[in-house]
Amino acid sequence: MDYLWTPWRYAYLVDADPGRRKGVPEELAAWPGDCDCVFCNLIAAAQFAIEHGVPVADAERAAHIVLRAEHSYICLNAFPYSSGHLMIVPYAHEETLAGLDRAAALEMMTLAQRTDAVLRQVYTPQGVNLGINLGQAAGAGVAGHLHLHALPRWLGDSNFMTVIAETRVLPETLDTTWQRLREGFSRGE
Repeated sequence: MDYLWTPWRYAYLVDADPGRRKGVPEELAAWPGDCDCVFCNLIAAAQFAIEHGVPVADAERAAHIVLRAEHSYICLNAFPYSSGHLMIVPYAHEETLAGLDRAAALEMMTLAQRTDAVLRQVYTPQGVNLGINLGQAAGAGVAGHLHLHALPRWLGDSNFMTVIAETRVLPETLDTTWQRLREGFSRGE
C-alpha cells in the first residue's frame, strides 16, 4: 500500500543505512548500544539521552514515546495505519503473551483501557482497533517483542483511496499526533 503524506518515512526511503540501529531516531543516535530490537533500542536510546542531560519531554518526543508506566510504555507506530496509531510495549523482551510476567500483562490491559479512552477523547473515532499479533505467521512485524496495537477507526475510513488505489491518507505528522496524545494522557483521560 502507498502513502501520500508520510514525511517521517523519507529518511528511511532515501537514506536507509543497513548498519543503523533499528528504531533509534536520529536525534537519539548518541546511544552507543544496539539490542537488535526496535522496541528495546527505542526505550534504551531515550533513557540514555535523559541520563545524559536531554530533557525527558525532548527525548520522549524524539522517540515518539507518549507514556511510560512501570512495566510498559506507549509509543506511536512509526508507520501508522491511521493517525493516532499507538503501540503498548512491555519493557521485557518477550515473544509470547504466555511468557509475559503477570504484572506486565495486567498493566498492558490497563493501559489498553486508558488508551481506548484517550483515543476516543482526542480523535472522536466511531471505534478502536486493539490487537496483538503473536509471531510472524500471525502478521507481527516485530515478532520477537510482543506489543499491542491501538488505533482509532471511523465508519467509511476505508474509502476508494484505500480500496481501489491502495493508498492511505494521513492528515497529520507524527509530531502532531505525539503532542495531541501526550496532552490527552496527561489530562488523565
